[in-house]
Amino acid sequence: MIIDLTGKLAVVSASTAGIGFAIATGLARAGAETVVNGRTPEAVDRAISAIREKTPQAKLRGFAGDLGSAAGCAALLNEVPRADILVNNLGVFGAGDLFTTEDEDWERYFQVNVMSGVRLTRSYLGGMMERKWGRVVFISSESGLNIPPDMLAYGFSKTAQLSISRGIAKQAAGSGVTVNAVLPGPTLSEGFRAMVEETAKSQGKTVEQVGVEFVREHRSTSLIQRPATTEEIANMVVYVCSPQASATTGAALRVDGGVIDTIA
Repeated sequence: MIIDLTGKLAVVSASTAGIGFAIATGLARAGAETVVNGRTPEAVDRAISAIREKTPQAKLRGFAGDLGSAAGCAALLNEVPRADILVNNLGVFGAGDLFTTEDEDWERYFQVNVMSGVRLTRSYLGGMMERKWGRVVFISSESGLNIPPDMLAYGFSKTAQLSISRGIAKQAAGSGVTVNAVLPGPTLSEGFRAMVEETAKSQGKTVEQVGVEFVREHRSTSLIQRPATTEEIANMVVYVCSPQASATTGAALRVDGGVIDTIA
């Protein structure tokens, strides 16, 4: 399958590292002019340079700003007023159960993980519908279905993304715009590597080995029995953004390695 996104403009939030970086790289490789977003100009510049090393012909733009706030989203929209593809990848995660998660933590998860995507989609969707083509993707998580009690607010925010993406897909019905959610499982991103790096050093193991042990202990239903790579997640997202995926909308697409133990 040859995916050609030449002539399309893609915005990927939080795309200087991890899954977001892999998605931005994949979209750029497919020919889309891609807006790379991070909190600082230095991070954005590093990411753009890294993508160009792999894909010299990539058409890239950078935007440095915190899209977890209304002001940050407004600043992006001022610089990039239209988009054909929007990937809502920005998110924060961390431990916390019902008793240890304070009100301000719930609010932070809601603003960053949910409202960033709401604000950007609300601003870009109308133009997509007028032009009769567009792709919106929310990067959710298997934790949106398998709610972890020790990461409760995070799981809640990922479930919210599933609800929102389905509802927006209905609003865009018949317009040529698709709206989907992609659900990664445990993934060897920079964040995951940082989380297990000390454990790996203390045990004389590689991060990859510790990742496999983590999956087998904490996500025992995984069918691949290992963390996914960021590129494996990005492959699904690039396909969902392609013309070939025109009949896929309103879906929760799992790239979780089989962690979610349901047939449908």
